[in-house]
Amino acid sequence: MADLWERLLPRLTAFVEEYEDLHARLADPAVAQDYARSRDLLRRYRELEDLVQAFRRWQRYQRERSDVLHLLETEKDPELREMAREELERLDHQLEEARQEVLARLIPPDPNDTRNVILEIRAGTGGEEAALFAADLLRMYQRYCERQGWRFQVLDAHPTDLGGYKEVVCLVEGPGAYRRLKYESGVHRVQRVPVTEASGRIHTSAASVAVLPEVEDVEVELRDEDLRVDIFSAGGPGGQHVNKAMTAIRITHLPTGIVVTCQDERSLHQNRRKALRVLKARLYDYYRRQQEEALARERRAQVGTGDRSEKIRTYNFPQNRVTDHRISLTLYRLEDVLDGDLDEIIDALMAYDQSEKLRAMVA
Repeated sequence: MADLWERLLPRLTAFVEEYEDLHARLADPAVAQDYARSRDLLRRYRELEDLVQAFRRWQRYQRERSDVLHLLETEKDPELREMAREELERLDHQLEEARQEVLARLIPPDPNDTRNVILEIRAGTGGEEAALFAADLLRMYQRYCERQGWRFQVLDAHPTDLGGYKEVVCLVEGPGAYRRLKYESGVHRVQRVPVTEASGRIHTSAASVAVLPEVEDVEVELRDEDLRVDIFSAGGPGGQHVNKAMTAIRITHLPTGIVVTCQDERSLHQNRRKALRVLKARLYDYYRRQQEEALARERRAQVGTGDRSEKIRTYNFPQNRVTDHRISLTLYRLEDVLDGDLDEIIDALMAYDQSEKLRAMVA
């Protein structure tokens, strides 16, 4: 990262020069009389303002640090030298904070980062064991959301007889939900002795996770003629508890073939509303992916693309190990991770994603 920072310094210096030039031009009365021109200059000025101020803070701390180092090299008084060492430690901390702020402001924010999340978990290869692993992932994300103070709600679920899930769809509501959870999209693999295995052999199973940003009504157009709506009775545990009312709903988006079902609520209206929320998120993701692949097939970042065919993480029970293959990060505290302690993994993924985007800027 130090090498990357050195390579970014000329660009940052150029931004400061552009900012100062814009400041001078905006003070020119002739520019002020040209509304269109002054509006464009002011927009760019505001885009650069926070970045330049953060970089100027870094430059100020760097100058102060040089002065303190000079003092340490020349001062003989032990008390003054100790004070200088304490000041150097404080400045190093401030320098790193300013540097991180500059790096964060260099990267354009993802417009989806502030959105809520539609979280989908599906059992993959491995039969019943994969379904049980999907249930483990569901609990892991539920616990993580509780730690973050986010609201977690199951919208649709298809359980198995042994307590697993063939598929489960959830809504996560809270600030920064998509910004942090988007790195979870992909194939998650588990290695352990299944409860269904009598011989005690270790099996490998998988489940896929999709993290979709929830979208507003105005962002995805749903025309009635593009939807096929099927209504049926929701399933139940059997006997007298079977729900015979027609409250479950299946909505098919005909142009894309995307199908959403919802049957968890007691009323048809509630199930329809939830199904439409999921459908809009899936459609938004579908069209966004098509656009990305058309415009940047060869340039998309490896982290955060959400490619569901990508094996991103392995949970190895015999070794108490969790490995994220995208960044070669291995933790030997599997139980904590499955209990929702995901911050170390997600923070590392965010840092890697940031560094890759910055490297692309100076490539």
